[in-house]
Amino acid sequence: MPVTAAPETADAVQTAVAHSFSAWHDLISESFVPLHVRSSDPDHFHGRLRSRLLDELAIVEVTATGHSVHRTPSLIARSDRPYFKLNLQLAGSGILVQDNREAVLRPGDLAVYDTHRPYTLAFESDFRTLVLMFPHDALDLPAGSVGRLTATRMAADKGLGRMISPFMTQLAENLDVLSGPSGHRLAHNTVDLLSTLFAAELDQAPDDPRRPHDELLGSIRRFIEANLADPELSPAGIAAAHFISTRHLHNVFQEAGTTVSHWVRTRRLENCRRELRDPLLGHRPVSVIAARWGFLDAAHFSRIFRAAFGETPSTYRSPSGT
Repeated sequence: MPVTAAPETADAVQTAVAHSFSAWHDLISESFVPLHVRSSDPDHFHGRLRSRLLDELAIVEVTATGHSVHRTPSLIARSDRPYFKLNLQLAGSGILVQDNREAVLRPGDLAVYDTHRPYTLAFESDFRTLVLMFPHDALDLPAGSVGRLTATRMAADKGLGRMISPFMTQLAENLDVLSGPSGHRLAHNTVDLLSTLFAAELDQAPDDPRRPHDELLGSIRRFIEANLADPELSPAGIAAAHFISTRHLHNVFQEAGTTVSHWVRTRRLENCRRELRDPLLGHRPVSVIAARWGFLDAAHFSRIFRAAFGETPSTYRSPSGT
């Protein structure tokens, strides 16, 4: 039998073992995004995945013999939603290549990459790694900003890596306890923590000519996040709060690969989505959650939520919508 899978139960760790290299190709493409895989010794390959899916955060521990995975333009063209993946190297070493950068990863090191652009991840020998995969819009950072960090080694012994790497290691060691309301909240907290890590890494580039632009974008982003609940939040008001013209504001977001209006709407929808899936808020009406994040028209909220996530807020919240 090429793949051995543990029986599936609700809200449990899923374990799958591949006993052949062809089975591994199918397994990782189904667990992450479609990938090409290569091995210098496919006849002696062995791999295992242990995974949890909490809302839209996939947490996967990968243990395998040496091989490489490749995300190609043709595979990307067949995909819809873009994701970021964060790797924590737990054992062995690996090399991540994306955007003309290369990061050598050793135990404790972190690195982020984007499934919407080509990348290669290679391991010469046996390894163990933790992978977190989440949609671009789960972060409160523009994808264009995070894109400047792809294939950049974030060391376990420097900066926020000294705190976040041990936390991520504990995630890998405790996948079985990530359940119920606390598990779902921890998933959201983890994504917020990664946003903080990425923002800190972007701030640590004093010689980067883009630094003034990044500082302005960061200030605007924080202002938007603090005022998402205000239904009157507008580009004109945001620009005025930062003493810049509305045109300049639009240019700042255009350079980050988005627009002001799209960013505000996306962040509001993401906060609504998170609260709709929070078991501790199951008693709160959908309309109240929508209004809390600036959507005063319930019908309008339902339409744009469905356009963004493929189903109505009520369906998304129900167990059958998970």
